[in-house]
Amino acid sequence: MISKIIDKYLIDLADIHRFVMRFFNEVFVGPFEFKEIIRQCYEIGVKSLPLMSLTGFIIGVVFTKQSRPSLADFGAQAMLPALISIAVVRALAPLVTALIASGKVGSQIGAELGSMKVTEQIDAMEVSGINPFKFLVVSRVVATSVMIPVLMFYVAFVALMGAFMNINQNEATSMVVFFTEVFDAITFKDVFAAVFKSFVFGFTIGIVGCYQGYTSSKGTEGVGRAANWAVVMSMFLIFIEELLIVQLLQLVPQ
Repeated sequence: MISKIIDKYLIDLADIHRFVMRFFNEVFVGPFEFKEIIRQCYEIGVKSLPLMSLTGFIIGVVFTKQSRPSLADFGAQAMLPALISIAVVRALAPLVTALIASGKVGSQIGAELGSMKVTEQIDAMEVSGINPFKFLVVSRVVATSVMIPVLMFYVAFVALMGAFMNINQNEATSMVVFFTEVFDAITFKDVFAAVFKSFVFGFTIGIVGCYQGYTSSKGTEGVGRAANWAVVMSMFLIFIEELLIVQLLQLVPQ
């Protein structure tokens, strides 16, 4: 029993490795599906804005409200803009953006490709001379890798605006003073780390969602399983990547 589980795990690992290697083999070789990539960027980026806006604003307000009492004990409320900007840019914006996207975008990609797989639309594309891997997988992975960093900047901005509104209401801090302290606290390393993490998270969401959908089977049950596993595996890998990248960046000097 245990040997069968280990064999299945190793086979799955080999299939995932071949899937990722096939992506890198085809992503730099033409013809390039620019029109499909732009369409996917719109689907991932623009259609996620309402959810990202609400989430980012709530994060900014809640984190500010919860941080104020701790700083007030030391008479350091003036440090709120610096504290919030560092927390948002270094950790909250990349992680929250990726988790929200894995739930919305990852499940959508898994279900969409899974439906195409079980209804034999992918096989029909191969018969008609279209490379389904390049059209469906490469375009979606490129789009998620590009759009998650863009969405991260947007979520960070909305979160900072939420934090400013709360600080302005309680401490009467002007917007000029708030953002001056924000930009004084953020370093180039913080921005680079946020972009790098978001790019890795975006690639993970895209490749996991596409793999689950592209290899799904067993009809509608398989489609549902592909969508669920796309979310679960993406979130699990994102937390592991967050841990590894944070450890790696600590080795880089300021």
